[in-house]
Amino acid sequence: MIKYAEANRHAAEIMNPLEERLGYKFRNGLLLAEALTHPSISLERKDYPFDNQRLEFLGDAVIQIVITEHLYRLFLEFPEGLLTKLRARLVSRSALRVLAAHLELGKYLMMGRGEESSGGRERSSTLADAFESVVGAIYLDGGFDAARNFVLRETRDEFERMIDDPEELNPKGTLQETLQSIQPMAPGYEVMEATGPAHSKTFACRVLWNGAELGRGEGLSKKQAQVAAAADALERRAWERPATNHRHLAAAGRS
Repeated sequence: MIKYAEANRHAAEIMNPLEERLGYKFRNGLLLAEALTHPSISLERKDYPFDNQRLEFLGDAVIQIVITEHLYRLFLEFPEGLLTKLRARLVSRSALRVLAAHLELGKYLMMGRGEESSGGRERSSTLADAFESVVGAIYLDGGFDAARNFVLRETRDEFERMIDDPEELNPKGTLQETLQSIQPMAPGYEVMEATGPAHSKTFACRVLWNGAELGRGEGLSKKQAQVAAAADALERRAWERPATNHRHLAAAGRS
């Protein structure tokens, strides 16, 4: 159809350079063009065939399930509350904006002249929406595995930072501050066992305080297992139980 001619031209212009950045080759180039078409273009071009709002809706759902599943498998003992906070950090507007900027999606967007003149190519919401739309386009073009691979590749650095230091989600620091507000003794961590082959061990750890075991956790490193144990302790909050329960916990910790 005639109304798709300009969209096809835009798809041809962006295919090779952007696909190299995305690490994905589209079978249907119009899906990529649609993903990069800002809704503002319809204000000036009433006959333009599409914008990226529907793909944004789809891509948001795909990102949510990919990140949720990866967090679930990566942090084996993290409770629901911490996993939810970690997911929010990865899928926030600001986080998606950073991912879009890394791919330079802004310079490939089709948008109205008014939107562009007002800084639309750098606007956080616009870039975040574009990233979600690209994910939706990859999902439709190549299926879930292709979309999953793309999302995890683009978020790999953030996941690595999260494993090394959960930043604001610092269960060990929070637990220590909480316990030392009760008495000055700091909690201690004990590795209970390490299982699996040398190159891929899983560590089990427990956190002890005042003679009591407060929590247990597992992880792919000793540090990750300690963080998981601290998170478990924060969920249980055993130090808030009556003194008789503390004595019971102390006995359990010595066993």
